[in-house]
Amino acid sequence: MKKFLKTDEWSIIEEEFNPTRIRESESIFSLGNGRFGQRGFFEETYSSDSLPGSYVAGVSFLDRTKVGWWKNGYPHYFSRIPNAPNWCGLYVRLIDEEVDLAVWDVNKFERKLDMKAGILYRDFEITSPKGNKLRIHVEHINSMDNQNISAIKYSVTSINYEGKISIVPYLNSDIKHESSNFNDRMWDTLRAETNREYAYVWVQTKRRDTQVCCAFTYQFFKNSKEITTSPIKIEKEKLTGFSIGADVKPGERVTLIKYISIISSLYCDRSEIVENTISESKKAKNQGWEILINDHCKKWEEIWQTADVEIEGDLEAQQGIRFNIYQLNQSYRGDDPRLNIGPKGFTGEKYGGNTQWNTELCCVPYFLLSSSKETAKNLLLYRYNQLPKAIENATKLGFKDGAALYPMVTFYGEECHNEWEITFEEIHRNNIIAYAITQFAAMTGDDSFIAKYGLEMMIAICRFWAQRISFSSLKQKYVILGVTGPNEYENNVDNNWYTNYSCIQTLKDTILYINKVAQKYPEEYQRICKDTKFSQHETELWEKMIDGMYLPIDEKTNIFIQHDGYLDKELKTVDDIPKNELPINQHWSWDRILRSCYIKQSDVLLGIYLYYPHFNIDSIKSNFNFYEPRTLHESSLSPYVHSILAARIGDIDKAYNLLLHATRLDLDDYNNELSEGLHITSMPGSWLAIVQGLAGMQIENNMLSFKPTLPLKWNSYTFNLNYRKRVLKINIKKRLINIRLLEGDELNINIYNTVYSISKGKETCIEVD
Repeated sequence: MKKFLKTDEWSIIEEEFNPTRIRESESIFSLGNGRFGQRGFFEETYSSDSLPGSYVAGVSFLDRTKVGWWKNGYPHYFSRIPNAPNWCGLYVRLIDEEVDLAVWDVNKFERKLDMKAGILYRDFEITSPKGNKLRIHVEHINSMDNQNISAIKYSVTSINYEGKISIVPYLNSDIKHESSNFNDRMWDTLRAETNREYAYVWVQTKRRDTQVCCAFTYQFFKNSKEITTSPIKIEKEKLTGFSIGADVKPGERVTLIKYISIISSLYCDRSEIVENTISESKKAKNQGWEILINDHCKKWEEIWQTADVEIEGDLEAQQGIRFNIYQLNQSYRGDDPRLNIGPKGFTGEKYGGNTQWNTELCCVPYFLLSSSKETAKNLLLYRYNQLPKAIENATKLGFKDGAALYPMVTFYGEECHNEWEITFEEIHRNNIIAYAITQFAAMTGDDSFIAKYGLEMMIAICRFWAQRISFSSLKQKYVILGVTGPNEYENNVDNNWYTNYSCIQTLKDTILYINKVAQKYPEEYQRICKDTKFSQHETELWEKMIDGMYLPIDEKTNIFIQHDGYLDKELKTVDDIPKNELPINQHWSWDRILRSCYIKQSDVLLGIYLYYPHFNIDSIKSNFNFYEPRTLHESSLSPYVHSILAARIGDIDKAYNLLLHATRLDLDDYNNELSEGLHITSMPGSWLAIVQGLAGMQIENNMLSFKPTLPLKWNSYTFNLNYRKRVLKINIKKRLINIRLLEGDELNINIYNTVYSISKGKETCIEVD
């Protein structure tokens, strides 16, 4: 764990310049707006270690697969979100020196991300090798109001320098992607041009042929007065821009505002992309900085009105939950079913920016409960639209008759992962998609999505299981062999309990909704039968598998066995590992990890969390007390699940500690991997740990239910909940629960097994012991 940021309820503040953690800070101070984003790298030159990453949503590059030994079924390409042209860059030059924080002395330095307003600030004083001193102030936004616009205000004040200061804003398409398999260049530059008023670069990804255009125009000020100069035009093959300058004396200031537009061919016809991008940057300039900032801040105000969580008494938790909500909302806006959420968002290149099952596990439940259903619906439509590819993926592995295997990592539906233990074996990923579909129906009270879209996916997934499951003559049970469960520190195991159990639930839920759709939506049912060639006879085998599935359990202890042979291991706990060997994935050999009992992330406990109503409290406690001490939480998807379960079994101290882990995973760099980017798709878990864990929210007997608890350190916490077209504001104190219905019709809520009627315009106050 590393603590290098100031604790503040609405801001992330770094109070010193530390060249040893540049990449970590770049991850923390990333900016986005759903359409594009970039790591928090310096706008000016920095010649030391850095990852100046800029990324555009929905744009990918087909990187040739690189494996040690080819296996049938491997994908030929790995999709990556390519590092896009640098649209933020500028040089700051004196007569014979260029600002470079890797070379100049940094006397003062503060960087602040104002999460409430969505503005990144940087203030620093520097001294050049020749003794010239400058004070620099930077403001940077990626507009949430106009998702085509980024804007930078860059001010340089002379402290003791007399002479010309030049600011050189540029666009650079000569970009190398740091994690490319073969160091391939990912972009072709179609055109780079500098006009009297603007500059632009127009590029196209290799192999995918997606286009992006970046353009900018500018304003230049001396002190507070805008001045017009005759800039020096910069126009090279892959670099365009201007050099603008003015003579200054000590105490005088020059300011450049860079109005940047970034548009991809996902949102613009290729024949018009250059013209539209230039036009957008000009419009931004005509609006001016103050209007841009004001409109941007209003959008963030709207987001916070519904998304904010208020915690009284715990500044660390308050800062952490707001940071996670902020980063998620600037990574994904939920308005385009062609887009999904990369595990790192716009903050890094790890995992290639591909969609993973994190989205269905963590993001879909969050959006279902925190916003309108359209956001979650678009995430599920992303999967529905890729169903043909999921069927194709399964076909490549030998499955037939419309069986679907959704990919582990993907952009456009094809499997991109090329490690055998993941590509071929971590097949439980299919079930979380079916689970997310049923959660959509449960949380919205609307089955129509399943009738129109979801049931086709569920049938295709069940067809996969019907062919993947085998029958053991020895056990006289159905078994699932050769899998990797959620605990990726175990590969090629038999009968992973979570995989087997989630498979049963997927088959059950699919049969349930087949019957429901047949009765309630007969026309849709007939369409599905025709399009998928489905017959009710298929469910006969599914029923046998449900009834006859092998689920490993230790009868003496009531422990669900993670997989065959797990109890043969030396059952140590995490406390037995020396602290200097954590995280073990950065210190131990893979052989040692595989032989150990240690669990990367929730596995059995994930199944108990997802299907919680199926288990009694004694079973939940015994499994939690057995598996939690052996879980390393070296995956971001793990702490929040354990926090929720700890709260539900009454261990509030552990629930709080795991919540803080989930909430500040990136801010405090728990797993020593912050330099690679943030864990965007697991960030909603900290919100779920509060709502489903501490507040005890569940759907019981088709009714919203709460059993709230309060950590000792907290005085209160408040959150909004969006449930079946109602918006509720819930405030939980030590002995009092206040509930207000902000939008929607009256509803009944179960609080500690007592039903209360909640109506609009009236606050319901419930006293608890």
